[in-house]
Amino acid sequence: MKIMMISSEAVPYSKSGGLADVASSLSKALSELNNDVRLAIPRYGSTDDGEFSALPLTVEVEIGHKIERVGFKEKKEGNLSVYLVDHPWYSERRGIYGETSYKPYNDNLLRYTLLTKAVVALCKALKWSPQIYHGHDWTSGFLPYLVPEGCVVFTIHNLAYQGIFSRLDLLLANVEIQSEFLMTNGPEKRVNMLKAALERAAVITTVSPTYAQEIQEEEYGCGLDELLRKRSQDLHGILNGIDTAEWDPRSDRLLATHYSEDDLSGKAHLKEELQKRFNLSVAANVPLFAMVSRLSEQKGFVELLQGSPSALEQIISDFPLQFLIIGTGDQEIEDKLKALDQLYPNLSVNFIFSNEAAHLAEAGSDFFFMPSRWEPCGLNQMYSLRYGTIPVARRTGGLKDSIIDISEEGGTGILFDELTKGELYSAVERSVELYNSNVEEFNTIRKRGMLIDFSWLNSAQEYVKIYKKALKG
Repeated sequence: MKIMMISSEAVPYSKSGGLADVASSLSKALSELNNDVRLAIPRYGSTDDGEFSALPLTVEVEIGHKIERVGFKEKKEGNLSVYLVDHPWYSERRGIYGETSYKPYNDNLLRYTLLTKAVVALCKALKWSPQIYHGHDWTSGFLPYLVPEGCVVFTIHNLAYQGIFSRLDLLLANVEIQSEFLMTNGPEKRVNMLKAALERAAVITTVSPTYAQEIQEEEYGCGLDELLRKRSQDLHGILNGIDTAEWDPRSDRLLATHYSEDDLSGKAHLKEELQKRFNLSVAANVPLFAMVSRLSEQKGFVELLQGSPSALEQIISDFPLQFLIIGTGDQEIEDKLKALDQLYPNLSVNFIFSNEAAHLAEAGSDFFFMPSRWEPCGLNQMYSLRYGTIPVARRTGGLKDSIIDISEEGGTGILFDELTKGELYSAVERSVELYNSNVEEFNTIRKRGMLIDFSWLNSAQEYVKIYKKALKG
């Protein structure tokens, strides 16, 4: 099967979140199932293109009432070809979507419409006709209108990000789109790129079965629940996988020590390294909780930090534990965390974005804390399970689909329902009791999680079924 993937980011070339991991891993897994897969992403200013070769062609794209010339670079890996879309709108800027995550570029509708138009033009220039065009998130929202003869599968990674822009931007993009995709927002009519895709894509997928159900409800539907209910027969939830070569405690290239479910001794050494690295006292018998996360409302930080004392303050005051937070994001959240960090020696707050630190935190921690308001899929709980780090998470989205509470047979983690101070506190209390009460049971749960297969093979096979359904119409 010929599959054209279009994404705004993909590891290791660009990343702002989980979309980058999914775009790369799913493309690779599909290619390993003997499909001809092409993945196209922008060549940003930060993209390392050293292993790519320039294609001897350019395409012309009409946008902004002008003709823009776009070049491409290519890298082949078996049945997978990765294309970098080369244009100054990407390469001459520091960020992906903006200078920071909270200051998006004003012309993002034009930038990502250019991406989609350029990829469609590239396929024609190569005389390669995909059977499936697969777009990811709002940046690919106009894909169904630009390949009217192609079959479009569209994946929602996070419904909260919809790509809402002015009507003028749409006119400049020169995309034929019907008036129902213009939404009223105050006195001005605006276009919603995600909504546009959901109206016309042949099949819609999202990244976990529970999230597929949740987004059809008003609470999680972000204003699009009615449309998603209307398209429920075409909406499918497929749980993401993880790259089990990159995330493997037996061989992780970013770890100084390795371990497995048969010998966990290396994990204790990594815990000590983690404590030293982030200025926590070296203590082998104190449970270490970690959060590696975007510092945002979605991730539960508002509920964790509100009130006096806050839930986080009570947790780090009342229990003999250590708490490590790694991430960047909302300034108000950062300020509150910084103030607490100065008061409590068993709390370590670090405003960094580091893949190496994320691997060490997953490996060296005893528990991984994920109190998300919503979580379409989540990858950290899968990394945690694979690394023998027990996830403590709210029962929502992909967290619900990938973690079994320890009160049930085959339990692998600790789940809670409500995002309240009481439930946050109780979830940590259960975790500390588990850690202190029965070492054998604690290690059994760890090892059980490490044996779960979260590879992309199963998910890729489900996507192949979806593609076949889309082709049948």
